[in-house]
Amino acid sequence: MAATHHAQVIKRDSQTYLTTALFQLLETTDLKRITVTQVVKRAGVSRMAFYRNFTTLDDLLRAYFEPAIAARFRDVSDHVPADQKLATIGAFFTEFAPMLRLATERGFEHIIRTAFDQNMTAFYQVTLAQTALTSAQRTYWTRFMSAGVYAIWREWLLDGQREPLTTIHDLIGTFQTATMRALIGGGNSRGD
Repeated sequence: MAATHHAQVIKRDSQTYLTTALFQLLETTDLKRITVTQVVKRAGVSRMAFYRNFTTLDDLLRAYFEPAIAARFRDVSDHVPADQKLATIGAFFTEFAPMLRLATERGFEHIIRTAFDQNMTAFYQVTLAQTALTSAQRTYWTRFMSAGVYAIWREWLLDGQREPLTTIHDLIGTFQTATMRALIGGGNSRGD
């Protein structure tokens, strides 16, 4: 049991060193120009330590971002007071804004976007389970909302968070409610 615990600590430490090294390199270099060799050298670990846990540098970034983004979605879906949710999300975004800017500049935003989309899909699967929407309506409405919500958060974060968090939260809620009402109401805006 001690060896297993020790191995887990070493694995966790290696992942931390590798992640830190990769982010240090990303400060000055695009992701596509960084090699595994550069990362392991800076991290002070072996290539085997890298390949024991990851196949690509994208995998390393996914291992960093996916749990953080999933945790924010849990904050939203957990039944806690709205002001507590907003405070937690606000703190996350304050820390996350520089990372999103780095991701857009250094070519790894797709990893963040994919993790966001996966969590939006899971969140809306639960949220929409009791609606009368067809499978196609649920699928496409989820894609529509995921793209829109991501675009709003992205713009807000990269634009310096000028509006209060509550304004953005309310705006997203308004879009969500209005589009769902239109979909459920079956309104035909094409004039057919």
